[in-house]
Amino acid sequence: MVDKICDKIMNRVRAKMPEVDDERAEVIRYGLELMIGEVPKFFIMLIISYILGIFKYFIISFFIICTYRFFSGGIHLKSHLGCVLGTTILYFGNIFISKIIYFPNIISKIIFSIIVLGFSFIMITLYAPADTENVPILRKKDRNIKKICSYIVVTFLTVISFFINNQIISNMCIIGILLQSITITKALYKIFNVKLGYLEYIKTEKNAM
Repeated sequence: MVDKICDKIMNRVRAKMPEVDDERAEVIRYGLELMIGEVPKFFIMLIISYILGIFKYFIISFFIICTYRFFSGGIHLKSHLGCVLGTTILYFGNIFISKIIYFPNIISKIIFSIIVLGFSFIMITLYAPADTENVPILRKKDRNIKKICSYIVVTFLTVISFFINNQIISNMCIIGILLQSITITKALYKIFNVKLGYLEYIKTEKNAM
């Protein structure tokens, strides 16, 4: 359904804007797929969160993860169904894990937060921004900006987690960082047979030499 809608829109775009080449059209189409696919998915999750009585937590989880994900990137599953399931697990998983996890004292929370922060920094250094084959982020300047912003976001979320009185929301900051950091790992890309666009571009350039 989403593919058909995107095809119709792109056909009109190409008809009215013949100067749009195939490469640019592919980027526009991919953006349309994300936009058209994400909007209904977001409202579905809103309804589910309301039914489960975790509406407030879902909104907070959404903004925590999306803020970090905007800069760090992350895996996009190939099928729309897989994408819906993966996103649902990501946002709702953050909430339910944060409700279950318990730190007996501030020291244990500090140690756990440092471990998560260290892991996230390593993953950001290695893979962020984790892009896709459809829309690779190739400009070095763009990659550096997103990487730096990723460091800033995870540091900020970690720090504010210690100033939030609500234990669940405080945990959501740390668990959200951890879950989103996992989505940019090369291992997860391999598990779901998805390729990092930037790395694939480098391979192609080397093979062409």
